[in-house]
Amino acid sequence: MRVAQTQAGLIGQTDLVKIPSLSRLTGCDIYLKCEFQNPGGSVKDRAALQMVTDAIDSGELRPGMTIVEGTAGNTGIGLAIVAKAFGLEMLAVMPDDQAKEKEMMIALHGGTLKTVPPCPFKDDNHFYHTARRLAQERPDYWWANQFENLSNYKAHYCHTGPEIWQQLGGKLDIFVSVAGTGGTIAGNSRYFKEQSDKVEVWSVDPDGSGIYAYLKTGEYQSQGSSITEGIGIMRLVENFKQAKIDYAIKLPDVDLICIARYVLQQDGMLLGSSTALNVAGALFAALQRGPGKTLVTFACDLGERSASKLYNQAYLEKKGLSVEKTIDELVREYQSGSAGERIVSVNP
Repeated sequence: MRVAQTQAGLIGQTDLVKIPSLSRLTGCDIYLKCEFQNPGGSVKDRAALQMVTDAIDSGELRPGMTIVEGTAGNTGIGLAIVAKAFGLEMLAVMPDDQAKEKEMMIALHGGTLKTVPPCPFKDDNHFYHTARRLAQERPDYWWANQFENLSNYKAHYCHTGPEIWQQLGGKLDIFVSVAGTGGTIAGNSRYFKEQSDKVEVWSVDPDGSGIYAYLKTGEYQSQGSSITEGIGIMRLVENFKQAKIDYAIKLPDVDLICIARYVLQQDGMLLGSSTALNVAGALFAALQRGPGKTLVTFACDLGERSASKLYNQAYLEKKGLSVEKTIDELVREYQSGSAGERIVSVNP
């Protein structure tokens, strides 16, 4: 039990929980790292804390300054909480098509929110470029730059990975993770590989992201789109460069919708969209590798942050995602001979 002096002191040391239904289905132990237990409700709290404390230690970030960051939501919430703990201000730049739950949380935690229309990264009005410009215009602004700032990766290499390794007593066969900035998969994968090169690292990508194509062909290409938020990259960034990945797969939204509903019905676990994609990837890897394995992935954030999309039938119908897939269909699909053809073996 901890006694913290600020909310920032509660970040990290989250629990692991087994997913009973999927563990029974596969004969494996499939665990979730409960990152929703962080005070900001997501794994991004870890990167927020590390980026801010490293910047304070280096002298880049000083009392009275404002943190500026482009975010899909969760990093903005985490930075708003950390900013308050250190007597700083927070300005989040966010696409205006993200879940309204996240916009509300940034404001409730004292952050200032600027929303911009969604657009391709090459457009100067993209939320990333907007945040960078705003930070460059004033000397009392500091740009967190979560994609290129290696304090993001460091948070997981120094803290999250060691926590998981200790919790499992070093018994880990497969680590599965999505990538948004790449910091989570990079820091954890590098730590696990240093403990044992037998740990398999699986990257799971949604439609609309180019990571799967990059790991397969060396070029960023995407097809379709996804209801997940803040997941997927269309360019090579410094944090993702640190990742040690063995295998990559890409899964469609219908799979994560199936997983989210099944786990909610069977286990009472409310998964966010990013978490559901992680869990679908873990199910795929477990079925491919066979029983007896120990797998871990992330519960990235609070499931209720996906209420307006993943658990909104009208929204899903509008997106053409109303056709349901059963868990039996999903398991047969992941066990089929053709499923192996979807796996990219990544050249180190």
